[in-house]
Amino acid sequence: MDKFLDENEQHFAMNWRIKIFDVAISIGVLFFLLTACKNTPAIQEESIEYLPYYSDATFTPHWIHPRDTRLDSFHRISAFQLVNQEGDTITEQTFDGKIYVTDFFFTICPGICPKMTANMGILQDEFLEDEQVLLLSHSVTPSRDSVPVLKAYAEEKGIQAHKWHLVTGEQAEIYRLGRKDYFVEEDLGIERALDEFLHTENFVLIDPQRHIRGIYNGLNKTSINQLIADIKNLQQEYQL
Repeated sequence: MDKFLDENEQHFAMNWRIKIFDVAISIGVLFFLLTACKNTPAIQEESIEYLPYYSDATFTPHWIHPRDTRLDSFHRISAFQLVNQEGDTITEQTFDGKIYVTDFFFTICPGICPKMTANMGILQDEFLEDEQVLLLSHSVTPSRDSVPVLKAYAEEKGIQAHKWHLVTGEQAEIYRLGRKDYFVEEDLGIERALDEFLHTENFVLIDPQRHIRGIYNGLNKTSINQLIADIKNLQQEYQL
């Protein structure tokens, strides 16, 4: 009889040890879940998909949070002063708080420019009523593409002055912007003189802080569709 009681007591004690162990495990799991939930907002914020940033002609993506302090010293489009088809002065301040797409063209270009202009026109139509999105096309033959020439070209192509700026100015400034600020040429590693002819089919996406956020083939419809999607993503990022 005593032996039977001892065995029952041992069995009872073992069951309690098992239950205590189970409770401890449950408490540990609950603590982990509560801790994870507590940290969820920061994790979710970091996991939001932002467009990358670019800082040089290799277009190596930098995945940086838009509020990261590293952006304070990150590559930005520098100050400029040009004139558009209406004779208005256009500077970097024209685009303060705006998203814009830029390219480089010339009015008598017989090759890629007409297609680029047509595809930039798609962007104009897509964002025509959106005040937060602008377009900027630089003439690479500014000595020929005077304000009246740009005005006539704009009228011929249906370009809306409030949305799309065709600009002329000092060639040295335009070429500096193209090569040193926007990195539009694809011949990496080849140093070019500032007066050497600049010709490229690339469109570049610039955010409201004048950071480069994407480069696109201006001749390719799929690339243009991606650009439209990326502009809308940027608008969500900045809640414009």
